[in-house]
Amino acid sequence: MSYTGRMPRRVSILVVPVFLIFLGTFAVSYQPTRAQELTPQARAALQAQYDELLKEIAAQQEIIKQTQAQKNTLQGDVTALNAKIRAAQAQIDAKNIAIKTLSSQIAHKNVVITQLTSRIESGKESLAAILRQTQMLDDYSVVSVAIGAQNVSAFFRDLDAFTSLQTDLHSLFTDINHAKAQTETEKANLAVKQTQTLDAKYVVETQKQKIASNKTQKQQLLAITTNKEAEYQKVLADRQAKAAAIRAALFPLRDTGAINEGEAIQYALTASKKTGVRAALVLAVLSQESDLGRNVGNCYVTNLDTGDGVGKNTGTPFKGVMKAPRDTVPFKKITDALGKDWSTTPVSCPQTGGYGGAMGPTQFIPSTWMLYEGRIKSALGASATNPWNAEQAIMAAALYLSDAGAVSSSPTAERNAACKYFSGHSCPSSGWIATYGKQVMAKADGPDGFQQHIDFLANN
Repeated sequence: MSYTGRMPRRVSILVVPVFLIFLGTFAVSYQPTRAQELTPQARAALQAQYDELLKEIAAQQEIIKQTQAQKNTLQGDVTALNAKIRAAQAQIDAKNIAIKTLSSQIAHKNVVITQLTSRIESGKESLAAILRQTQMLDDYSVVSVAIGAQNVSAFFRDLDAFTSLQTDLHSLFTDINHAKAQTETEKANLAVKQTQTLDAKYVVETQKQKIASNKTQKQQLLAITTNKEAEYQKVLADRQAKAAAIRAALFPLRDTGAINEGEAIQYALTASKKTGVRAALVLAVLSQESDLGRNVGNCYVTNLDTGDGVGKNTGTPFKGVMKAPRDTVPFKKITDALGKDWSTTPVSCPQTGGYGGAMGPTQFIPSTWMLYEGRIKSALGASATNPWNAEQAIMAAALYLSDAGAVSSSPTAERNAACKYFSGHSCPSSGWIATYGKQVMAKADGPDGFQQHIDFLANN
């Protein structure tokens, strides 16, 4: 763009002071206002609660120490267990306070980041306006200025002011970006601490459940006097019966005949040694996916070209039982290798907004099974794979959970791995995917969960 005649004075006289005023205001107000954190009174109240809880923990630990001399008596055991339960509850309460404090700090960091981001965007808009005005100055040649009414020294003075303003803003943006990056790092560190605290709380809660269960058993024994040997024998018989029931709890896995939970636990323990994934988590996923193999699918594929099919029991037509050709091609390959008829082999039905087509007790879709086929063979020394074989299906699930991050044994990592197993993504804060993850963890570590079964069998 070119101009003739005299440059408008409003550019040189008005714009620079306005932006100089902006720079001063921006620099002064650059420090973000503090977000609403816990009030001093609230913080003091929390600290007081926390201190009391620490005293309670110390007191219960002292009781536990004092009752060690009575450890050979049932009453001493019950007293110690009561103290452990109270100590565990105090630890849980302390963790809750820590979580609340961390949540407040994270919320504060979020507000600071939002403020800094807003200031950066506002500054960018102002800088763009300055650059446009600078371009107007640059479009004038020295000759144009010389023959016009514009004062030469004033012209270059204004140009220097613009250049200085740009430099100052650039420096300011660098400082703000650094502050924003530092705040984001602090927020990330707080989130890690919060996750660790949540995990620690989960572990304590699980331990509390186990202690309470152990206490109940001790109290039952305490209620029996030494003169009632028959009652002792009955209690022991009940415990032996429970162990036998766990070992013999039957759940049919198609194409494998009847398999008891004891064998499934052994498969899961073997998979755990190979992958580092907790056996209880593998079994919990198996339970969540197919009710321990009782439900391996209620649909048949009827058309390999489209992936459409029908309900196994009703004959109701379904679109997209299996994604074609991604899964239909490997599905036919798998069933042919096993001598199975693909059209009468049950798979999962489609869900709202997605396909079905999952196979076997651990509900792998055919294309995913093919990805793990080589690793399953290597882990079990097998020459061929079968998604309906309990041992291989359990190993495949463990391998997948390992890839999804479950090897750390952190409750958060395990829960996220379960959600990835189901949806391909980590657990959200709420919704049915999050519910799936919570249900898996409850089956793994609940009062009658798989971890308790494994621990019980290890001691009986």
